[in-house]
Amino acid sequence: MRASLMFAALVTMLVLPMGCTLPSVDLPRPVATEQTTAPTAAVQAEATRAPTTPSAPTTTPAPLPAQAPLPTLPPELTNPLEAEQAALTALYRQVNPAVVSIEVVADHPPVGGAPFTVPTSQGSGFLFDDQGHIVTNNHVVENGAKFQVRFSDGTVVMARLVGSDPGSDLAVLKVDALPPGAAPLPLADSRTVEVGQRAIAIGNPFGLRNTLTVGVVSGIGRSLSGPASNNGGRFRIPNIIQTDAAINPGNSGGPLLNIYGEVIGVNTAISSGSGAFEGVGYAVPSNAVSRVVPALIRDGRYDHPWMGIGMRDVDPLLADSLNLPARQGVLITEVVPDSPAARAGLRSGTQIVSVGERELRIGGDIIIAINGQPVRDSDELVSYLELETSVGDTVMMTVQRGDRQEQITMTLGARPRE
Repeated sequence: MRASLMFAALVTMLVLPMGCTLPSVDLPRPVATEQTTAPTAAVQAEATRAPTTPSAPTTTPAPLPAQAPLPTLPPELTNPLEAEQAALTALYRQVNPAVVSIEVVADHPPVGGAPFTVPTSQGSGFLFDDQGHIVTNNHVVENGAKFQVRFSDGTVVMARLVGSDPGSDLAVLKVDALPPGAAPLPLADSRTVEVGQRAIAIGNPFGLRNTLTVGVVSGIGRSLSGPASNNGGRFRIPNIIQTDAAINPGNSGGPLLNIYGEVIGVNTAISSGSGAFEGVGYAVPSNAVSRVVPALIRDGRYDHPWMGIGMRDVDPLLADSLNLPARQGVLITEVVPDSPAARAGLRSGTQIVSVGERELRIGGDIIIAINGQPVRDSDELVSYLELETSVGDTVMMTVQRGDRQEQITMTLGARPRE
């Protein structure tokens, strides 16, 4: 401000005299005489100076050489790209009507007046059947009171929660009407998914509806942390598909597709230090959808098969350092009282040792196979239970007990709920 004021004053000082009328003053007039004087040298030089030659006109720059536009790439190079492009655009047109945006609100206690609702989350989902059932993630809808579903053609309808399962991070909403062209998506067999296959995600990242991203399946057989167990640990969500197709907040619950437009997974999480996509995303496999979702539609819940043990992976390093009787497998560190494992006679250890900064109970059974299938770590054990067994099934456990192997029959129970 100060600088601008000083500048304005200076400008005023410079401009005002040029715009004012100065008062007239009577000055004495010179007296004319008859005498004349010779012109000075300067005056003579000025009088005899040669006339100025006008400057030459400015020339126009010469135009640049004519050059044709670059040729387009030849068909023999672009045909494969055109084929992929055509496949992706056709896939999007076909699948997009079945993919929805989900807006979730929760009831807020009254603050100086009537109660009101507040938005809690926004995610994606897809049509599971022709009866209006929509698959999404449990973490998208948990704690929600009202659910609004927006289809790709702009149709917006209210939905109700049919069932949810934290153990698989899946949930089902239902709408009572479908817009024209909305048809359910087919499920692939996720056991056939291989690393390197194309992976296409459609969803609503950051609320940007109807967004398609493309990548590959970059890993299979991953596991994610699931709900807390009663003994202080956490259950795992197994058989997770890893992808480098861009997945961001808002993609949760949307489909991960193969090149045929079949659902191979439900986008559920990312590995990120910033909260945004950094190259690794995760999807619940479609075979979990085919097992869990019908139960959620029918019963509103899904019962996971349960053994009732705490466990720790055994690898050669741990086996050598603790002198364990098996090189790989699952060490039983705890048996929950009155659980299927307790009734079957599985044993945990009694000796407590320190491993790093944690304490570990050793001396218990080490599971090395289930129904004849080798078990090398806890992910393989949980994966088998989730994909191949149900509550009430009887399984044969092969355990290493000291220096001998034993076969133990166990009837699976239902995982306890909080």
